[in-house]
Amino acid sequence: MKAKYCKESRVIRTSRAFPNDVNNHNTLFGGRLMSHLDQVASTSAARHSRRECVTASTDSVDFLHPVRPTDSVCFESYVTWTGTSSVEVFVKIIAEDLKSSECKIAAIALLTFVALDQHKRQTSVPQVIPETEEERKLHETAPERTRMRKERKQKSKELAAFLTLNYPWEQYSL
Repeated sequence: MKAKYCKESRVIRTSRAFPNDVNNHNTLFGGRLMSHLDQVASTSAARHSRRECVTASTDSVDFLHPVRPTDSVCFESYVTWTGTSSVEVFVKIIAEDLKSSECKIAAIALLTFVALDQHKRQTSVPQVIPETEEERKLHETAPERTRMRKERKQKSKELAAFLTLNYPWEQYSL
C-alpha cells in the first residue's frame, strides 16, 4: 500500500458562529464545535484511507480561545499518523474576527479513527508522509500519544467492568 502525504487528507471548512450556536456566555457551544471537528476529521480519515472510518476516540480537545458571533470559524484537519488500521487526525480551529481580521487558534484536537472494509472489519491503511514543520512535529510525537491512548483505553475498560448496568432510577428508593 502506497504511503500518502498529509496534504492529501487535508479538509478545510469555514463557517460563521451564529447566535443560535452560542451559549449564555455569548461564545460558541463547545458541543457544536466538537460536532464540526468530528465531521471534518472523519472526512480526513476517509480521504486518507479511502475506506469507511469510525471514530475510535476523541483523544483531546483543548479550547484555547472563545469563538464569538462576530467570528468565522475555520476547521483544518489532516491525517498525522497511521497504525495498521487506525488513523490519527489533527484538527486546528481558527477563529477570525470578521471586523478586525484578527485570527487566533480557538482550539486544537486529536481524534483516532479505525478504517473498515466492506464487511465492517478493520482493514489496513496507508502510512502517512509529513512535509511541513507542523506535520513533522505531529508525526514524530504520535507514537507517544498512541502509547498513552492504549493505556487510557485499558483503564477505561477496567472501569467499565466495575460499573453497574442498573438504571439510575432503580438504585434509589424514595
